[in-house]
Amino acid sequence: MLELATFTAAAVQAAPVFLDTDATVDKACRLIGDAAGNGARLVAFPEVFIAGYPYWSWVMNPVEGSPWFEKLCRSAIEVPGPEIRKIAQAAARHRVNVVIGVNERHPQSIATLYNTLVTINDEGKIIGRHRKLVPTWAEKLTWANGDASSLRVHNTSIGPLGSLACGENTNTLARFALLAQGELVHVASYISLPVAPKDYDMAEAIRLRASAHCFEGKVFTVVACSTISEEIIAAIADSHPEARALLARPNSAFSGIIGPDGRVVGEPLIDREGIVYGEIDLNRCIQPRQMHDITGHYNRFDIFDLQVNRRAINPVTFSDTPDSAADITALNETADPFEEQL
Repeated sequence: MLELATFTAAAVQAAPVFLDTDATVDKACRLIGDAAGNGARLVAFPEVFIAGYPYWSWVMNPVEGSPWFEKLCRSAIEVPGPEIRKIAQAAARHRVNVVIGVNERHPQSIATLYNTLVTINDEGKIIGRHRKLVPTWAEKLTWANGDASSLRVHNTSIGPLGSLACGENTNTLARFALLAQGELVHVASYISLPVAPKDYDMAEAIRLRASAHCFEGKVFTVVACSTISEEIIAAIADSHPEARALLARPNSAFSGIIGPDGRVVGEPLIDREGIVYGEIDLNRCIQPRQMHDITGHYNRFDIFDLQVNRRAINPVTFSDTPDSAADITALNETADPFEEQL
């Protein structure tokens, strides 16, 4: 018999301790404990919560922003690594699934960063590391492109779980790739972006994107968006005074839970910091699909054919023989071959 989960989801809307990795990790662990204490089995964090978003790229030219980029590189983390391990331990301790955004530093390149979502199950195991496929607009000054090796849906205690970061949630094919793998719970992580054009309502845009994914795919989406603290505003405005008015613009953050009918479950959070909760019953994903199941009967796979390259993209491929390492070890363990000829 088909049994689907019913559970409480928590979306964190908060600011990191700007560019302070250890302090932000500690804050994340506290928030995981708070959410778990209120019954949450899934805790979603904002985009690049560890440990900050490159707002300088929107208000400064690349030369002015370069010292800030260096600060971001220094605060970035590797995955796996000690910082994310601490988050995983908190997830295991509180028996919750966690999706959290981080600035990930490439292990072989000190200045190559990725906008990464890390998925951790309620046993404290890292089960997903998704690097944002295409950084949006000014973000191209900061992050490299990810690949589709992690464009996957994960089996968890709360059901099939997928995630995308910010503008990726407008990428129809990326969203379809997750839906086609059986996604029922989607995490959409965002940052508050008050520097958008004046006629752009960021909070409404976030809600609209999430509602579209839910209504089209008949799934639940947990939206987690960051806030901009006075600490962040002051840090950027200290070197660029006109940035204060831009970064303080209201109606720039939305966090909440959206149901398979595209409607908000409960009340969302707009701009202010906090945790918003919503009850998710995955059984609600069944009946709407009788009408529209775009990954099943309501499609024409004889007409449409989506192909996704999930091979990891690496900077170099070495063509060593399988026993190259063993050969080196053997050379160090045997006598000098030239001595044996004497």
